[in-house]
Amino acid sequence: MLALILAGLQAKGEDRGDHFIANGQKVWTSYADKCDWMFCLLRTDFEAKKQMGISLVLFDMATPGVTPKPIKLISGSSPFCETFLDDVRVEKDQVVGEINQGWTIAKYLLTHEREMIGGFGLTDAGSDTLGQIAAKSVGVEEGRINNSLLRADVLKWEIDGAAFAMTAERVTDEVKSGHGVGATSAMLKYYGTELNKRRYELMMKIDGSDAMIWDGANSNGGWTPRTWLRTKGNSIEGGTSEVQLNIIAKNILGLG
Repeated sequence: MLALILAGLQAKGEDRGDHFIANGQKVWTSYADKCDWMFCLLRTDFEAKKQMGISLVLFDMATPGVTPKPIKLISGSSPFCETFLDDVRVEKDQVVGEINQGWTIAKYLLTHEREMIGGFGLTDAGSDTLGQIAAKSVGVEEGRINNSLLRADVLKWEIDGAAFAMTAERVTDEVKSGHGVGATSAMLKYYGTELNKRRYELMMKIDGSDAMIWDGANSNGGWTPRTWLRTKGNSIEGGTSEVQLNIIAKNILGLG
């Protein structure tokens, strides 16, 4: 497995001739405690500004000085880690691409990661749709969910979900025709994660007080509340929603 550590300007690689010595730390490194290798952004030119002077390197997680520490989330699971780099030796032949040009590669990685995360908005909560789940929970009257407020919320989500699915299909067709995803990935990531959060907020509403059961066979181990809490992380991973909105404003709407 490979982990990605987006180190920004905090993790540094000091040039030692044929290798770098890496120091720094990063919160939110997915499954770092289970990975064999990591690809990591290091600042290797300390005079360069912003994204310049950053290199993308690979190294074995068993390298001395690499310490991943799991972080328990509010959902109760621990898929994320804080990773510490203390005098980690990274050979220069483990640099991906050119030295000090790693941000160019990282941007492409982020584009595909955001597109993938946005896909959460296209996935149903299970074998049944939200409408079917709501109908089973509160019943139906004349073929309609027997709760007008819940019915309106579910219908709005399904309309928004259908619009998002059509947009994602259009983007896929554009990619097949040779157009890059580019800044559109920020739009897909933002809206897809918001849809996913709304989906599980509705699931909580549908289950009512039963949605507060954290453990127990009848709650499937607290699947609904745990998943609802996990979706909050969708707004952070792959770049926060605020970052995505800035990208949309600048690169799609042409503002500022």
